[in-house]
Formats: sequence, C-alpha cells, structure tokens
Amino acid sequence: MSAAGEARRIELHLLGQTLTIRSEAPPDYLRSLAKYLEERVTALKRSGVKDPTTALALAALDITDELFRAREDKSRDQGDVGARLGALVALLEKVAPREPER
Repeated sequence: MSAAGEARRIELHLLGQTLTIRSEAPPDYLRSLAKYLEERVTALKRSGVKDPTTALALAALDITDELFRAREDKSRDQGDVGARLGALVALLEKVAPREPER
C-alpha cells in the first residue's frame, strides 16, 4: 500500500487505449476524469465529428474553456466578497464608530 502523498502506478482505459500513469491522486478520481473525457469525446462523435483525434482535441479545448471560465467566476466571486465585506465594514463604522485608543 502506498503512503499518502506517494506517487503510484495507475492503469486507465481511455478511448480504447490503456494508459499507465504515476500519480498521487486516488485511482478512483483519475478513473472518473478519464470517464468524463471519454463521455465528452463520445458526445462529439455522436454530433458528427468522425476523426477520434479531432474529437479529443475539441473535447480538450471545451474542457479547458470550462476551466478558464470557472477560474474567472471564482476570481470575480472573491472580488465581490471583498467588496461586500468592505461595504459592510464601512457601514458598521458609521453605525458604531471605533472607540479612541487609550
């Protein structure tokens, strides 16, 4: 059994190929990633993309777009939270001014 944080060999089946990788991530997690990618490629093939390499490239591009959008949303949300906290602090200072330090 591998210790936590230690890379181990994991065999994945993806798009008709067997891939062996080394990773610290749990095998079930990596298999779920491979399954997700395979589902995206299958959906593209159903929509008319015949070439498997093209389908894989399009799926990778689409997933990368999702990642970038999620990062933007997270960054925007963090900015919104900061702005809301700042407004709340300003409001609280108006309502209950700080006592002078002694």
